[in-house]
Amino acid sequence: MNYRHIVIAAALACTAVSPAAAGEPRAVVELFTSQGCSSCPPADRLMGQLAQDPSLVTLSLPVDYWDYLGWKDTLALHGNSNHQREYAITRGDREVYTPQAVINGIMHALGSDRAAIENAIAQTRRSAAPLTLPVKLSVAEGKVTVHVPAAENEHRDGEVWLFPVTNKVLVKIGRGENRGRALSYYNVVRRWVKLGDWSGKAEDFSMPLTDLPDADFSLKDVDHLAVIVQSGGAAKPGLMLGAATAALR
Repeated sequence: MNYRHIVIAAALACTAVSPAAAGEPRAVVELFTSQGCSSCPPADRLMGQLAQDPSLVTLSLPVDYWDYLGWKDTLALHGNSNHQREYAITRGDREVYTPQAVINGIMHALGSDRAAIENAIAQTRRSAAPLTLPVKLSVAEGKVTVHVPAAENEHRDGEVWLFPVTNKVLVKIGRGENRGRALSYYNVVRRWVKLGDWSGKAEDFSMPLTDLPDADFSLKDVDHLAVIVQSGGAAKPGLMLGAATAALR
């Protein structure tokens, strides 16, 4: 599958976890990938490498629009597909393909091209000043807490999203373009949880850990949490204003 194709059709309750490490991230890298895409495995491997960089918040967002090729992606969320399309509409280029990396919410690059991703990170930092909000994420006494400070620049509103993340998932592909392969996926987002809207003032958001799972995964499947504050809203996603992570194991 050519990457330029356009879309066709538990015991955590009493355990305290340290807040996100000191030093703010330089980029949020979202990888749109699919188990039904033969061009995606190199990008998935690169995501595993980028996940080792503490200055990056990396998120794999498997999509479902290649399922018709004969293999239903076991990790895909339809919301991921919608999110990718909304990015393309917001940018105005309508570029929707796999593997696609979106960097800091405003630029995209081929997900298997490390140099292109690094270049996009540098460009966004020069032109748009992403991730200027020092967001703090912590887990203690069975509760997730996110602190978003007051705005200090022109970016004064956004949405706060929390993601339960599995560090690594090994999948044996039974059909489709990757038939017979065992592939690893890194920092897989299991669910989107909107904590609320941020209006420029310092604010705390929280939720119980026990509210994180859904029918497709349990707390045992969650290795860490990621939070983003993003301008524009879900229907028109824009610049990443802040991000943080916290380990659960």
